[in-house]
Amino acid sequence: MELNLRGKVVVISGAAGIRGSIGETILRALAKEGALPAIIDRNDRGFEYQKELQEQGVDALFAQADVTDHDQIKSAVERIIEKYGRIDVVINNVGVNDGAGLDNTYEAFVNSLKLNLISYFCVVKYALPELIKSKGNILNIGSKVAYTGQGGTSGYAASKGGVLALTREWAVDLIKHHIRVNAIIVAESWTPAYDNWLKTLENGEEKLQSIVSKIPFEQRMTTPEELADTALFLISDRSSHTTGQHIHVDGGYVHLDRALLTSKEQ
Repeated sequence: MELNLRGKVVVISGAAGIRGSIGETILRALAKEGALPAIIDRNDRGFEYQKELQEQGVDALFAQADVTDHDQIKSAVERIIEKYGRIDVVINNVGVNDGAGLDNTYEAFVNSLKLNLISYFCVVKYALPELIKSKGNILNIGSKVAYTGQGGTSGYAASKGGVLALTREWAVDLIKHHIRVNAIIVAESWTPAYDNWLKTLENGEEKLQSIVSKIPFEQRMTTPEELADTALFLISDRSSHTTGQHIHVDGGYVHLDRALLTSKEQ
């Protein structure tokens, strides 16, 4: 299926993560489709990714910015516009489950909101004039924590709940500009960060088996590639009448009946 993404300028935040992370995987998928990815991230790894993509003939850009600082986001978006002269898509991908819970400080909670929610608002706000011109679209990467809770992570949960609300709000707000807005909901996805977390646990392998046994479809985690495939479809013209949607790519984790699992797995 031709997605018609060739030459489209796609701003993606949080795409300078570890190789194999969700953002980095989406970044590579965009490049393969011929899109022009513009990374906004604070990690110097973005320079490495920019160089690699450029050596492959992809006119990628890394606009380094601390996304908790709205002025830096504004400058990064301005740099992207200066280079390409347009923006066709925004993918808000930043997400750090930082453990800012009720036992943490006010400052930690606010910082979590800045990173995981307010950064989404700022990227869209500063890119919006160009999105209006291009009749582009917005994709937010969300989390099942917004639906299920998790415990001990108030800042992240509040942020991801806000992301889902903004997805619907912007979908309504931007209909007049022919701009679509959707969200992908991630539950349990096998990433390097997940692997690293499990390795910090004494019972890491047991914990992993406990987690995957509760995923109804095939009792396995979602791959970053599966998330990237869905992301590219949603930002493409092939999804031209889809807006305001929360798309769960989670093997049925959030919605399917737990009776699907055996008594042992429950």
